[in-house]
Amino acid sequence: MNKTKIIVAGVLTVALVAAIVFYMQSPQPPKRPQEPKQPYAYSSEEVKISNDSANVTLSGTLTLPKGKGNFPAVVLITGSGPQDRNEEVFGHKIFLVISDYLTNNGIAVLRYDDRGVGKSTGNFKTGTTHDFSNDAESAVAYLKTRKEINKDKIGLVGHSEGGIIAPMVSTRSGDIAFMVLLAAPGMEAKKLLLLQDELIARSFGVSEPEIRKLLAINKGAYKMVSESGDLKLLKADLTEYAKKRTVLEVPKELLPPNMSKEQMIASQIENLSSPWFQYLIKYDLVHTLEKVTCPVLALNGEKDLQVPPRENLAGIKQAINRGGNDQVTIKELANLNHFFQESEIGSPKEYAVIEQTFSPLALEEMTRWILER
Repeated sequence: MNKTKIIVAGVLTVALVAAIVFYMQSPQPPKRPQEPKQPYAYSSEEVKISNDSANVTLSGTLTLPKGKGNFPAVVLITGSGPQDRNEEVFGHKIFLVISDYLTNNGIAVLRYDDRGVGKSTGNFKTGTTHDFSNDAESAVAYLKTRKEINKDKIGLVGHSEGGIIAPMVSTRSGDIAFMVLLAAPGMEAKKLLLLQDELIARSFGVSEPEIRKLLAINKGAYKMVSESGDLKLLKADLTEYAKKRTVLEVPKELLPPNMSKEQMIASQIENLSSPWFQYLIKYDLVHTLEKVTCPVLALNGEKDLQVPPRENLAGIKQAINRGGNDQVTIKELANLNHFFQESEIGSPKEYAVIEQTFSPLALEEMTRWILER
C-alpha cells in the first residue's frame, strides 16, 4: 500500500493532513486482527457494475450467504477521497470487515472500487458527490438483476460522505428499503468543516489562539468557495488569499515533515478549488434528508472529531422527522472515533496505531437493526 496516497474518509481539511504523517512515520502498520482470512464461510464473487450515463464501469465484490437466495442486501458506500472497495485507510480494510460480518449473518453485500480506483474505470478527480451517487445507484440497479437478492429488501450503508450519498440515492430511486448512516453529516458543510477543524486541531495540541486564527482563515476560504461559480478564478483567488494570510499562520503541529507551508497550502488550494469540494460545500444535505421516507439507522462514535455526534445525529433525526418520517433511530456509541474504533480521544493520529478496525458493538447494532427490518 502506498502510504503517501492515503486520504482520510471524511471531509478533507488542512487539519486532517497531519493524520497522514503519523501513518507515514510508522515503518509497518500494526496488526489488523479483525481482517477476515480465506476461505470464507460464504461465496465471494468479482462483479462489474455499469453506469452507462457516465460511461463508467465499477469493479466490485458481491458476497452471498450460504444457502439458496432471496437474501436481503446492502450496498456499501465509501467516504471522501478515492477509496477501494474495502474502504482501506491507514491499513484498515473497513468495508471488508463489515461485509464479512453482515454476510455471515445472512445479508448479501455489494462493495465496489470508486470510479478511477482499483479496477474501476473513470476519473475520480473530476467527480462530485452527485456523480458518486449515480455510481451508487448503478450498484443498486445491479443488485436488482441478481436472482439471489430479494429486490424488496435492498438497503444502503454509507460511511461519512457515503452518508450524504445514501439519502441522495434513496430519494431518487424510491425503492430503497432502509439506510444505515455511519458517521454521516447532519448539518451544512461549512458549519461541519469549521467544527471539524477546531476539534482536530485541538487534538493535535494546537493552542487556542492558533485555533482561532485557523478558523478565521478557513471560514474565509469556505465562504469564497461557496460563493464562486468559476473554478479557475476560484483557484486564483484562493492563491492570493493564502499569500496574504495563510502561509504565515499554519500551526506547526499541523505541518507534515519535509513539507513547507507553501507546499501544504498549495495542496489544500487544489482540494478547495476542485469540482468535488465546490459541489459539496453548496449542497443542501438537510433538504435531502427531509425527503427520506425509508427506515434509517444513524450511528456515530462519541469521540468522532470529523463528524461530531451530538450536532450531526440530532440534525439527521430532526431533518428526517420534519419530512414526516418517524422511522429513524439514532445512537451515539461510547468511546468510538470516526472509523468506529475504540479510541482514547478520537484524534486522527490514533487511527493507524489502533489495531481494531471496526467496533464489534457497532457491527452488532447495525446487523441486528437490518435483520429486524
